[in-house]
Amino acid sequence: MTQKCSKCGNRFDESKVDPEAAKYSACSNCWSEWVTYSVMVINEMRLDLSLPEHRKVLKKYERVFLGLEKPEEGMKDMNKEEERVPDKR
Repeated sequence: MTQKCSKCGNRFDESKVDPEAAKYSACSNCWSEWVTYSVMVINEMRLDLSLPEHRKVLKKYERVFLGLEKPEEGMKDMNKEEERVPDKR
């Protein structure tokens, strides 16, 4: 069965994607981009995924990235170099 990707709008066969991606109607390419982006979010925001509130933050970024929600004010775009803040040591 084919579905339309929530991020890019391309059609894909849901039987050929990761089950997590299918849950969000995301094609393999967009899901792969999310996996890479999620690592940046976790590292830049120093998220500890053992904490429920940090997992909620990551889930929010996931839904925004995949086009399921609109970004809230103050959310960073980790693809933009100027929004990433290096350590000042």
